[in-house]
Amino acid sequence: MSYLNIDAVKGNTYDAIVVGSGITGGWAAKELTEKGLRVLMLEKGKNLEHVTGYENAMKDPWESKYNGRLTVEQKETHPKLMRDYPYNEMTEKYWFNDADSLYKEEKRFDWYRPNIVGGKSIMWGRQSYRLSDLDFEANLKDGIAVDWPIRYKDVAPWYSYVEKFVGISGEKLGLPQLPDSEFLPPMDMYCVEKEVRKRIEKNYPGRVMTIGRVANLSKAAQAQLGVGRTGCQYRNKCSLGCPYGAYFSTQSSTLPACMKTGRLTLRPDSIVSEVLYDENKKKATGVRVIDSVTMQTTEYFAKVVFLCASALGTTALMLNSTSNRFQNGLGNDSGELGHNLMDHHFRVGASGTWEGDEDTYYYGRRANGIYVPRYRNIGSDKRDYLRGFGYQGGGGRGRGAWASNVSELSFGTDFKEQASGIGPWSMGLSGFGETLPYHENRMYLDKNTKDKWGIPVVVFDAELKENEKKMRIDMMNDAKEMLETAGVKNVKTYDRGSYLGMAIHEMGTARMGRDPKTSVVNGNNQLHAIKNVFVTDGACMTSASCVNPSLTYMALTARAANFAVNELKKQNL
Repeated sequence: MSYLNIDAVKGNTYDAIVVGSGITGGWAAKELTEKGLRVLMLEKGKNLEHVTGYENAMKDPWESKYNGRLTVEQKETHPKLMRDYPYNEMTEKYWFNDADSLYKEEKRFDWYRPNIVGGKSIMWGRQSYRLSDLDFEANLKDGIAVDWPIRYKDVAPWYSYVEKFVGISGEKLGLPQLPDSEFLPPMDMYCVEKEVRKRIEKNYPGRVMTIGRVANLSKAAQAQLGVGRTGCQYRNKCSLGCPYGAYFSTQSSTLPACMKTGRLTLRPDSIVSEVLYDENKKKATGVRVIDSVTMQTTEYFAKVVFLCASALGTTALMLNSTSNRFQNGLGNDSGELGHNLMDHHFRVGASGTWEGDEDTYYYGRRANGIYVPRYRNIGSDKRDYLRGFGYQGGGGRGRGAWASNVSELSFGTDFKEQASGIGPWSMGLSGFGETLPYHENRMYLDKNTKDKWGIPVVVFDAELKENEKKMRIDMMNDAKEMLETAGVKNVKTYDRGSYLGMAIHEMGTARMGRDPKTSVVNGNNQLHAIKNVFVTDGACMTSASCVNPSLTYMALTARAANFAVNELKKQNL
């Protein structure tokens, strides 16, 4: 199905404009169209059709020219994108070239910017967890930053609402620090994972290991079948796009729902350079858009604007939207716009080998791992740092000793038998830790340096600080201790270093709060100073928690869209 050129309205005026087509943009468009609004969705990237657009999703490994690896030329022309795993031969077309996504670093920051409709909903890790009151109350209890203006009870029904549509497979645990979701049946854990789980939970009361809560359909329910999705095929090629719709993405889920309404206009290749503000009406009137191909500028108008361009994209847009009223950025009365930049820190943990179970293997390539929920700084546990971390990871078996086989020197029957054999089981835990919302961690615009479309580039000045560095010691040592206690052998620790941006969980640059003097948006995701503009992506986050944040973005977006429609009906916007 093509999603292009389905105009719900004549001319340039709509009921609502949604900037961005990723996880939150898709949800905003779905909710607003289903509630009767004519919506224009604007996406900076190029079109990507569901199924037919996933060029590499059905290829066998030997069909890729370089086995997924980058060429020397690609590394030289993409010095920032090539820093880590998201950019590779198979996903290259999904990302902006470095030359078209300029940014500067006072301190290293890894910014991955998708160049497609659907944004990072195509490449995301799909781990989906609820925040708890442990998270919503953390800033208040610790006396840092500002207090969230909402609590778990405010978001809980919206978590349930989006989960039923998204499809989250997982296991109920009844943990206060990790509330249960509306689950599809959990994926199975491997035999080694099950045994390690038993031993960890026996030796460490209060610690739990579970299968990851993931937006891959273990079994499609009616809500997913209704938009053409099917169950996970256990291919583990999710970052290439799923022709089966087995994981949640804009293309597989929210766009089909929008299209059923006949009220959505989707325009890719549309760079929103500015939100238009009417100083007399004290409202936003629309947006100014640059066609990324033709360079033509067009203005679109609407009663309400949802900014869903990612934490960094949304904030950059707001900083570039200036007027006599807002000389330092749209809605920036507090001066907090661009500050309190957060991400999770990771790439630290331990792994080892498992002896035995050599007669056991598993079927398929499970697109999921295990999860150990946070246990530090909970109850009577007190550390010399604030907040905590969880672990992702899992067990598996490799094929033969490939790493030690040099092709020029290896041949014959013995080599073939070794290479086709199954290696030993391994087991690993990799920590994901919370980063505190430091005011001095920020992004801002360099108005003297502009990209090819004439828009000022973003500058990053943010880093991990002592609290996170202390936490990483526990993240590494706890992993080693738990694995060894569980019987894993030859356990080795690692800390490969982590820079903000690497986890691709950017948050906090237009934070939510009660006081317009210290925050940018209120508890309904409205700009304090402009009631018809909503920010529902990661920019609105007041603290980061240690869990993957996308599920929270979706719940907040659905909640804000419902509020916006009710306010429109009351003529308050």
